[in-house]
Amino acid sequence: MSLEWGEFILLVLAFFCIALLYSSVGFGGGSSYLAILALSITPFFVIRSTALVCNLVVVSGSCFLFYRAGHLKFKKFLPFILTSIPLAFIGAVFRLEEHIFFILLGIALILAALSLIFQTLNLQSNYQPSKYPLWFSYGIGGGVGLLSGLVGIGGGIFLAPILNYMKWDKPLNIAALASFFILVNSISGITGLVTSGTFEVFWPELLGLILAVFIGGQLGVRMTLVKISPKGIRILTAVLVFLVGVRVLIGNGLQIHLFS
Repeated sequence: MSLEWGEFILLVLAFFCIALLYSSVGFGGGSSYLAILALSITPFFVIRSTALVCNLVVVSGSCFLFYRAGHLKFKKFLPFILTSIPLAFIGAVFRLEEHIFFILLGIALILAALSLIFQTLNLQSNYQPSKYPLWFSYGIGGGVGLLSGLVGIGGGIFLAPILNYMKWDKPLNIAALASFFILVNSISGITGLVTSGTFEVFWPELLGLILAVFIGGQLGVRMTLVKISPKGIRILTAVLVFLVGVRVLIGNGLQIHLFS
């Protein structure tokens, strides 16, 4: 897909802002990348591929910083990962019809927006984590992983609000898990797309997007580590994602044109 310079600059700025905001809560921004690209003329195979690549770039840097700060607890995170990787791969391999993809994408964006609002409003810094059996971690990881593969996101935006609500661990450790979860699911999803022959990206525009999300992601996760939380901006972002999700669901998925 070839973009005009003005459109490309706006897209780069949008991706930078998304990476900045989402990485500040441990996410990669895949839901919003999908939202922006879904409203353009981009083919939906390119939408999934581009979102996963940008996710991977953002959370790779985030995981490194979380690891260096001592928040990546691999042994505790492992049950989520073991079930999410194969199911994210299966979801990515599965060939969806275009309108079905957009229906799932629209619903996923709406749920992602509501999840982000819920998490932002209900984060608590001081509470005692609860203990859950291993099957809980396996089940949640697998379910979110499958959805992630189907729509082309890492899944952290669904996982983190659930775990915060369940008081699974401290918010910062949950953010670290969300980043690691997105990392492995993005790799698994990309592998699934390549295997099924549906991995498509546009060059050289993708290089600019990668640079934008890398810089934004690095700034965002550093904001988290120094305990800066732009609550209002995240809620505004969630509202925008919700509106775009409704637009994608109705216009692209259900193909109902309210204003024509």
